[in-house]
Amino acid sequence: MTDTTDRAVRADIDRGSGIATLVLDRPRQRNPLSTSTMREVTATLRTIADDPDIRVVIVTGTGPVFSAGHDLSEMVDRTLDDERTVFEVCTEMMDAVQAIPQPVIAAVQGPAVAAGCQLVASCDLVVAASTAVFGTPGVRIGLFCSTPMVALSRAVGRKRAMQLLLTGETIDAATAADWGLVNIVVSPDELDARTRALATRIAESSPLTLAIGKQAFYRQIDLPQDEAYELMSETMATNAVTCDAQEGMSAFLAKRAPTWTGR
Repeated sequence: MTDTTDRAVRADIDRGSGIATLVLDRPRQRNPLSTSTMREVTATLRTIADDPDIRVVIVTGTGPVFSAGHDLSEMVDRTLDDERTVFEVCTEMMDAVQAIPQPVIAAVQGPAVAAGCQLVASCDLVVAASTAVFGTPGVRIGLFCSTPMVALSRAVGRKRAMQLLLTGETIDAATAADWGLVNIVVSPDELDARTRALATRIAESSPLTLAIGKQAFYRQIDLPQDEAYELMSETMATNAVTCDAQEGMSAFLAKRAPTWTGR
């Protein structure tokens, strides 16, 4: 099913495959992340989170640019409270990407800069066309990319993040992959097929197991190792007694395909 209403975000839902695609759909404006667009993305993600038919989400954009970041027209001659609202809405959207149980894959067809780069860094996996570039150019216009820094530094590490943040320069897709921001780089004409193949592969697993694993990853990633092991040992034990885990292990031992129930 395709939602064709005139919105900044289009949701294409394929219930047969269990894949939902969120499309930033303002190509003439370089797919800006206005507050209304970010609220649309957040609301759509939250709806998807409660949909048992959807197992994987792809986020992409139409036109030559993935996203140029915030709509700067919303940020000129505004009050401090107005500016706070922009970044609160942005943070809410980035949190939603990682909070929903379904894995989220960014399919990046072109430049992803500033908050657009932040969105990419917030996604669980990233497939990029070889023509894509990534950067945080805010420093060049007097607005340091402080909120993109949060996701970016967690993806590529301190020194590389600071290089992008302080220079405002972009890196190409191959460099982004080397730095850990991107998982797979493909030719532009392969982007859709390779992203969908990755999504399909993930969708074959138990949706309950995927949800447990994704949530556990973000809970443990910044913990000290001893705390992480304690928390993940309990997580894996409770995962092991679920119906899907018992079914999966039994199916493996019996050399048959598992039947998932999501329980």
